[in-house]
Amino acid sequence: MPQAAGRTADDPPVEIASGVFCVGPHGRTQTNVYIVRDGPSWALVDAGWSGDTDRIRAAVRSVVGSATAPVAILVTHVHPDHSGSAKALASLWGCPVLVHDAELPIASGDFDAMARYAGPLDRWVILPTMRAIGRRRRETILARGSLAGVIDPLDPDGSIPGLPSWGWVGTPGHTPGHVAFVRPDDRVVITGDALVTLRVNELGGILRGRQGLSAPPRYTTWDAALAVDSVAAIADLEPTVIAAGHGRPIAGPGTAAAVRAFAAGLTPRAT
Repeated sequence: MPQAAGRTADDPPVEIASGVFCVGPHGRTQTNVYIVRDGPSWALVDAGWSGDTDRIRAAVRSVVGSATAPVAILVTHVHPDHSGSAKALASLWGCPVLVHDAELPIASGDFDAMARYAGPLDRWVILPTMRAIGRRRRETILARGSLAGVIDPLDPDGSIPGLPSWGWVGTPGHTPGHVAFVRPDDRVVITGDALVTLRVNELGGILRGRQGLSAPPRYTTWDAALAVDSVAAIADLEPTVIAAGHGRPIAGPGTAAAVRAFAAGLTPRAT
């Protein structure tokens, strides 16, 4: 499976498939943002960390210029490394942020929802810290990160308004409303964290930037069994391109077979 060469934050976006541009990988966790063009329209897929606004804007200008706004910012899931700049960019561009409706409570700063859908790192570190700082300070922090006012749910029929060539499929597990974005005609799949190409479940994988297919990070995943089934669902799409949330995109004639083999080796499966 061919992979993009190593890149830095200052490198321009790379067209990894027709009309699909990768902004990244960026930082230690090799986080990616994608610009998707569909005829005269375009959308941003995921929005990096809160400090990435200017970097993303510069990348967008290099691809689409500054004359047109996106039809939407599409968010695979509401974690701070994927939705961090969404509110600032949506306000600048005057566009909605679209997420699965199961992500709406967390996106709106609902602390009870954060506790209900917590992963191991949340349970061990984040939630205890948030409780320790007191309700008033906690609510201030959650309000600051809330996407309330700019978020809307994705259409339940799997379509994306303004992007007729694209759709979305549910890939829950990492979060309850995680989705992947798919272009059926050539089977390009933007997978978010449902399937990544950086070995995030190995300490050496992150520290050394080791590339390779990986299930979502265990330490931030809500339901590991559902996450395994979502990898299988991605394999069933027979992808020709895996544009992951972390790690270099992979493409080529061996991609679908590699994803199938990886999915087959995962356990347990949800029942």
